Amino acid sequence: MRIGELSDRTNTSRRLLRYYEEQGLIVAERSPNGYRDYDERFVDRVLQIRGLLDAGLPTRIIKQILPCLDKPRVIYFPDATPEMITTLETELEQMNRRIECLTRNRDAVAEYLESVRYYGSSEVA
Repeated sequence: MRIGELSDRTNTSRRLLRYYEEQGLIVAERSPNGYRDYDERFVDRVLQIRGLLDAGLPTRIIKQILPCLDKPRVIYFPDATPEMITTLETELEQMNRRIECLTRNRDAVAEYLESVRYYGSSEVA
């Protein structure tokens, strides 16, 4: 698929997709006319990259983590430094805190919605 379709399907700007390519996060084949051609699998890959960026991970670490998201998994970290491990541990802790917060918020919204539906429907009757 061309870059415009990947952009549309992932709600990601073409500029960002080119940046991901520059960073080695995604790879495009080039057609004879020079257009980028992306494999279907990059739809999920771009969504994963965006999720990891939203979680606060820098692209240099995302590049290391991406093989863990593939199936079959091939995990090889020749340059995993103590600094990188510490960064990943910190990011994991922050993600867990955000997940806990999101879970609490989701539960509160669900409880509120349940109450509104219950009490809202009894007032109409």
